[in-house]
Amino acid sequence: MPLARESKTGLMERYRIHPKDTGSPEVQIALLSERIAYLTEHFRSHRKDHASRRGLLAMVGKRKRLLEYLRRHDAERYQKLIERLGIRK
Repeated sequence: MPLARESKTGLMERYRIHPKDTGSPEVQIALLSERIAYLTEHFRSHRKDHASRRGLLAMVGKRKRLLEYLRRHDAERYQKLIERLGIRK
């Protein structure tokens, strides 16, 4: 299920770099993290939903690639983002 418009715009406003930013790695990673969290919760009650699980794995892989890109290009932005999202330990 896609994110609600209000939720999506709220995430974009929190993680954007400049006023018209909608596609920076930070915004994309935040949106993916929100969908991953939603699907993780979904699987607590729907254990046999393997089609959605495949989509979840694809999202996790995409987020991993985006995080790696950000880490290679700007380590400071990467560090700040993972602290804000709380995704790495």
